[in-house]
Amino acid sequence: MAGGTPAANTLILLTRRLLSYVSPEWIAVFSNLYHSLRHALSPGAEQGMYEILDYDSTLDLKDIKGKTAVFERHQRVKFLQDHIIAFQDHAWGDGKIFAGYKISKGCAVDRYREGDRWNVLISLRETQSKGDIEDFYIERTVKNGFVQKEEWWQVEVWHRTHRLRLNLLFPKRRHCKRAVLHTRGGNKSVVLDRQHFHSLPNGRQLLRWEARNPRRAEIYTLRWQW
Repeated sequence: MAGGTPAANTLILLTRRLLSYVSPEWIAVFSNLYHSLRHALSPGAEQGMYEILDYDSTLDLKDIKGKTAVFERHQRVKFLQDHIIAFQDHAWGDGKIFAGYKISKGCAVDRYREGDRWNVLISLRETQSKGDIEDFYIERTVKNGFVQKEEWWQVEVWHRTHRLRLNLLFPKRRHCKRAVLHTRGGNKSVVLDRQHFHSLPNGRQLLRWEARNPRRAEIYTLRWQW
């Protein structure tokens, strides 16, 4: 610190001490917030930090009572800005919704509740630049979340998405009786017919629904009786 003024030296010491109490993950998050704010004020910011080339989400009901379920989500993401080193995941629903949580890239550094949902803050561990394409796999286990005769699953689209696919796996001894997909934006409900149901070799039943270029800020709710 030779050559600095007393005030500057004091500031450096205070900064170092403060940083010693902050984890590397949070330093990355703070850095990302700075860059996000800078980009939010720049031309073209309305396109967002990234777009989703492929969004494949699966809800696997592991038992006939709905006591254990696993969400598996694959997202192929193309980054639209530089200096991206963190992003958010979201979760909501009934039961113990964070009985387990895994992500293929990065690390979940914090989660907090906002209304009826939880936000998960994820540090990517490495900087992503404009044009980069990455695959993210998230697995989340839920306990006692689907124990009713009529249940629901909701997916929200907040980024430009090229393809969205929902897969719902039913146990061998408890198949779906009826399923309805509700689109909030158009206030429209559609009963899913036989073309959406598939019998698997192991006796389980797969319900699949797919959309191309879904509208941003759209909310899809899948309700079923089983």
